[in-house]
Amino acid sequence: MRRAGLHGVPRVRPWSWQAFLLGFIVVAASAALQGACVALGAKLYFAAFLPSLFVLGIVAGAPAAMFAALLTIPLVWWAFIPPFFAFTTLSSASADSVNLFCLLALLVIGLADLCRETMTITSRGGLKSSGKKAATNSQ
Repeated sequence: MRRAGLHGVPRVRPWSWQAFLLGFIVVAASAALQGACVALGAKLYFAAFLPSLFVLGIVAGAPAAMFAALLTIPLVWWAFIPPFFAFTTLSSASADSVNLFCLLALLVIGLADLCRETMTITSRGGLKSSGKKAATNSQ
């Protein structure tokens, strides 16, 4: 039986400087992809960032993914929400987009953390039995 995991993908310790550097690189790459989407006419401000946060959460852990999410908000506000390359007050729709991103980022990072922990458990051989039998009804 094959073990679950990301074969060939290195995993980074969650609180290391490499994890946060990877988070910064992922945000930069996602911003470049988002810039291409905006140039093609897309109006979804955070579309390229959410899948990147999920992958980053699996590879580098939840702290690096949260760092990337917190870095994403001012970046998108400055670069992708009109007027471009300026911090202005957010419209109601833009504020809703930021709030929705915060909610989705928390959910995606939580799911990535669960996936990371599950892969760790299965790579170690799964959950070990404590030797105690479960209570059964003998009726």
